[in-house]
Amino acid sequence: MFTIISIIFIVGYIAITLEHPLKINKAATALITGVLCWTVFALFAADKNSPAHLLTESLGEVAGILFFLMGAMTIVELIDAHDGFEVITSRIKTTSKRKLVWIVGFLTFFLSAVLDNLTTTIVLISLLRIIVPDKKDRLLFAGLVVISANAGGAWSPIGDVTTTMLWIGGQITAGSIIIQTILPSLVCFVIPAFIISRQVKGNADRVDEEIKDKNITSTSRQRNTVFWLGIGSLLFVPVFKTVTHLPPYMGVLLGLGVMWVITEMIHNEKDEAEKGVLSVNHALRKIDTPSILFFLGILLSIAALQATGVLSNLAIAMDSSIGNIKIITLSIGLLSAIVDNVPLVAAAQGMYSLEQYPTGHFFWEFLAYCAGTGGSCLIIGSAAGVAAMGLEKIEFFWYMKKIGWLALIGYLAGAAVFLLQHYITA
Repeated sequence: MFTIISIIFIVGYIAITLEHPLKINKAATALITGVLCWTVFALFAADKNSPAHLLTESLGEVAGILFFLMGAMTIVELIDAHDGFEVITSRIKTTSKRKLVWIVGFLTFFLSAVLDNLTTTIVLISLLRIIVPDKKDRLLFAGLVVISANAGGAWSPIGDVTTTMLWIGGQITAGSIIIQTILPSLVCFVIPAFIISRQVKGNADRVDEEIKDKNITSTSRQRNTVFWLGIGSLLFVPVFKTVTHLPPYMGVLLGLGVMWVITEMIHNEKDEAEKGVLSVNHALRKIDTPSILFFLGILLSIAALQATGVLSNLAIAMDSSIGNIKIITLSIGLLSAIVDNVPLVAAAQGMYSLEQYPTGHFFWEFLAYCAGTGGSCLIIGSAAGVAAMGLEKIEFFWYMKKIGWLALIGYLAGAAVFLLQHYITA
C-alpha cells in the first residue's frame, strides 16, 4: 500500500510540474492524485472505517486554508473591480529608472505582504506597462517584481499561501513570523534590487494612457472606500485571530461579509445588470477556482501520505542521511524553485510534528522564509513567476541568466541573516 500511494503521488507530481508540455491543468492532476491516494488507502487498510475518519479530520484543516483563500481572493477581486489599486499606482510620478527600481521594489514588497504575491505581481506588471514601456528594461523590472513579491509574501501570515498554511496549522504565529523574517526577506529583495538599479540608466518614457478600465463606473469616492475597506479587512485577520483564537478563515469571511454589505449599499440604486463587475457575485465568479481546486487536491494527497505514515518515514530518512535541519530547510527552499512550494510545505507539516518542533520554533519560521523566497530562483518556481512569465512572455532561460542568479544571491543572503539573527537571539 505504501509503495502504491508513493508511486501515485510521484507520478501525479511529475504531471503537475509538466503541466505546460502535457497541456493538462495541474488542478485536474492534483484532484485525481488526491482521490487515488485515499482510494488505495481505503482499499488496503485493515480497519475499513479508519480512512474515512482520518479523511474527515484532514478535510477540516484543508477546508480552513481553502475558505481563507476564497475569501481573500474575492476581496482582492472586488478591490480590482472598483479600480481601487489606482489609489497607489496613480501616485508614482518619477520617470528615473533607478528611482523606479526602488519604488516598484518596495511597493511590491509591502503590497504582497497585505495581498498576496500573485495578485501583487499582476497589478505591478500592469503598472510597468505604463511607466516602463521599453520591453528590455521592463523585463528586468518584471524579474524584480517576482523577487520582491515572493520576499514580501514570506514575512506576512497572509502574504503567501505557504506562510498562511503554517499560520493556520499552528506552526507559526502572526507576530513571530513578522519579527523573525522581515529583515531576512528585506535583504533577499534589496540585494537583487541594488544590482538591477546599477543595470538601468536614464529615464523611462511614460505611456500617457489611463490605467483604469473604461467600463468601470465607480466614482473616486467609491474606489477609495472599497480599497481601504478591503485592505483593512485583510489586515484585520491577524488581529481577529489573536483576540478570538478562532481560525484565520473566520476573520477573512467576516471581512468579506462586511464588504459585501457595504458594496451592496453603495450600489443599491443599480440593478444587477448595472452593477456588473462591481458586485461580489461577479467577484466570486472571477476568482481563480482552478488554483483552489489544485490546493484541495495536493493537500488531500499530502494528508494521505501523512495518514499512512509515508511522511514520517521520509522525515526519519532525511534526518539520518542529512541530519542538519538547517540544510534540510535550505534544500526545501531551493527545491521549491523546481516544484510547487505548497506541497513541499504541506509535506514538511506532515513530516515534523509540533511535539518535535513547537509553535514558533525557528525551523517553521526558517521554512516560511525558504519556501516563500526560494521559488524566485526559477521563473516557474512560484505563482508570481508563472504570472509574470505569462504576462510578459518571459523566456525560461532568459530569466535564469538575467534574474535567477540575482534571486539565488538574495535567497542565500537572507538565509544567512535569518540564521545570524537566530544565533544572536538564541
